[in-house]
Amino acid sequence: MAILGDAEQEDLVSEINVTPLVDVMLVLLTVFIVTAPLLMNAVKVKLPKASAEVAITVPKTAHISITDAGDIFLDQQKLALDTLTSNLGTLKAQQDPAVEIYADEHAEYGIVAKVLVAIQRAGISKFSFVMSPEAGK
Repeated sequence: MAILGDAEQEDLVSEINVTPLVDVMLVLLTVFIVTAPLLMNAVKVKLPKASAEVAITVPKTAHISITDAGDIFLDQQKLALDTLTSNLGTLKAQQDPAVEIYADEHAEYGIVAKVLVAIQRAGISKFSFVMSPEAGK
């Protein structure tokens, strides 16, 4: 060990080195992430058997198509925008339908927005836009 003069004395470092702590925490996190899904199925449960007579209700799906010319079709029946709300209200009264919207990519945004307003006014809350997947993806 070398003898240091007053000017060359080393300063004491009073900070905690957190690098080993971070390493240990990352290892523990990895272990918990790997073992957590295994612990979820720890309780053995005998599930009941269902017969083929169980009825599963599938909601009716209404299809709204909007062409590039602005024509609106409800299940292949051409409608005016004014009558769309009442027709959707009739469907809503029969059962709670889901609506799939097929809008042409060149359809005017204003018409699509008005169709969305008609769906909302009819009280239908389940709707989705249908799109074609891009080629090569």
